[in-house]
Amino acid sequence: MFRFAFVGLLCFSLNALAQSAAPVPAKKPVLKITPGQVIVPTDAMRRPWGELISLDAATRTGSFRNEGDDTVMRFTIMPYAELLHHATFGDIQDFRVGERAIFRLHTNDLGEWVWLTYIQDEMNMLNGHKEYYFVEKLDAATGRIQFTQANADKSFIRSTNVVMETDAKTRFWKAGELAKFADIKVGDALRAKTRGTGQGKTRVAWEVFLDDASLLKFQSEQKAVHAKRMAEQGLPGYVDASEAGQLKLTLFQEASEWARGLKKGQQVRVAPAAGDRRPVVEPGNATVTEAKMAGNLGKVTLTLEGPTAGFKPAGLVRVWVGK
Repeated sequence: MFRFAFVGLLCFSLNALAQSAAPVPAKKPVLKITPGQVIVPTDAMRRPWGELISLDAATRTGSFRNEGDDTVMRFTIMPYAELLHHATFGDIQDFRVGERAIFRLHTNDLGEWVWLTYIQDEMNMLNGHKEYYFVEKLDAATGRIQFTQANADKSFIRSTNVVMETDAKTRFWKAGELAKFADIKVGDALRAKTRGTGQGKTRVAWEVFLDDASLLKFQSEQKAVHAKRMAEQGLPGYVDASEAGQLKLTLFQEASEWARGLKKGQQVRVAPAAGDRRPVVEPGNATVTEAKMAGNLGKVTLTLEGPTAGFKPAGLVRVWVGK
């Protein structure tokens, strides 16, 4: 009896010793906003819905009214932030004061929720999540639409009994053409672009889409705007290193479509940029010596024809491709 107890105790002790000697798993590094690096701290973020109050293109700052508690929150837009407008990429000038959007925020060193890494407009959220506003009630006299927000087969319901108002400025779209309030029926699956009226209790529509084709028409138009902007203003990114006539760059996600097409030996133009992302000098010629993707970010090495003095590590840059 004693022998079995002793053996059991010995086995238990050896097992405990083995466990204590086992390597401790390394802690996952805490992500933090760092100037000059594309970092999105998804482990520490807030994504409130809000009503846009202001945007300043020069300082890339703004403010919105949080629908959750009606407080005004100010933010600074990170250079690599995703500004998702009309269900695709956009920029500050595309957004309208008053429109409802999701604002992804992170804390600065003081613990303030001010760093912004995306603005996702209502159209992008609905299209990306494949959700709709299913009409429950219609009031033609007041222009009110009551709906349930859910995915296509209603296996996921996000919210019910939500009211959307319409007014003289509201436009209705069906098959990509202008329609009327009277074209909406109970049970229809709508999408919309709305402006807030405080705490998200009600909202007023600028655009109401009676079908997918109408929203996708807006998306297609915005994609053309973004492509023209990338061609004229250059692909934005960070300088990772600048030495011996070479630049190592990280091109932002909004430039991924063009970054994927860069090839070794390709001729481009490049210029350093300021905090507003605008170039500070005329672009110079360069040759692509390496180009690859790291997820949706472009990792590019350029050999310059001119000096590298104007390019500083962690600084902003613009790259022009094509003619």
